[in-house]
Amino acid sequence: MRVLVTGGAGYIGSATAAYLLAAGHEVIVYDSLIRGFRAAVPEGAVFVQGDIGDPAALSAAFKAYRPEAVMHFAAFIEAGESMTRPGMFFRNNVAHSLNLLEVMIENGVKRIVFSSSAAVYASKDAPLEEEDPLGPSSAYGETKLMIERMLYWYHQVHQVRYCALRYFNACGAMLDQNGQPLRGEAHRPESHLIPLMLQVPLGQREALYLFGTDYPTPDGTCIRDYIHIEDLASAHVLALDALDEREVMIYNVGNGRGYSNREVIETGRAVTGHPIPVIESPRRPGDAPRLVASARKISQELGWKPRFTDLKDIIASAWAWHRTHPHGYQTAGRAEGTPS
Repeated sequence: MRVLVTGGAGYIGSATAAYLLAAGHEVIVYDSLIRGFRAAVPEGAVFVQGDIGDPAALSAAFKAYRPEAVMHFAAFIEAGESMTRPGMFFRNNVAHSLNLLEVMIENGVKRIVFSSSAAVYASKDAPLEEEDPLGPSSAYGETKLMIERMLYWYHQVHQVRYCALRYFNACGAMLDQNGQPLRGEAHRPESHLIPLMLQVPLGQREALYLFGTDYPTPDGTCIRDYIHIEDLASAHVLALDALDEREVMIYNVGNGRGYSNREVIETGRAVTGHPIPVIESPRRPGDAPRLVASARKISQELGWKPRFTDLKDIIASAWAWHRTHPHGYQTAGRAEGTPS
């Protein structure tokens, strides 16, 4: 298939684009490079710099490359930022996704795999099932839920086939067969625990801020389910194939094991051999106490299973990336291409 990947110069989008190419699909990466990196786009993909907020440019790309399906990653993703600038998130994530859906319909494209989030759920002490109550704790999570609702109605009215993958904390780095890192986290701004933690042993920050130590969890810190980007990428490819037989799919994608922030930090210390000093700070707006996946449904229906289940291995892959790319794709860009 010819697949247009919005946000394909980002962390998860670029990994999925690489998996799509390996599976034999043609890939068109469409990215504004506002927060993505040209150097992250895998070799073999066509790259189009454009914003899904520009319907004319988006329509021109559809007409030029005639995609048969879309994978939609383009979004602002930082929950804390969404609690200070909600309008920016509703405009970029929701209104611009509406542009994408309209352009799809205009061009007869009726298959989409959507990058949703565990942030659509209300927090729960047990692993979350797809049927559990929804209740975002951040404007970011609300935008993802609103896009899922739009997909539901575009299916009802326009017969758009869709899969919404609600994934949990993406982490880790893609390594080649020799264990050399190919792509990893390089967010702007960076807000994720593992890369922020690894900046300490790199000498880029003196200590790690730990936001919230009074949550209703065993050690008082948030609990999250960490899922490796390669496992996420494989789930997207399976979901695309499954749209041949299934019209609507909503799946959790996670490991099914929760780790507290303190446990992640202890694992980071073990991997890096660095003490990683911590500064305990007040809670950050938009953080749910506990989000852990049950991936039973996608496992039963699509046969998906995570390959990277050990947190130490996942953090070790991330550490390999950050050691060799201490400034993200700006370092890679000088050797491999122009950084965004």
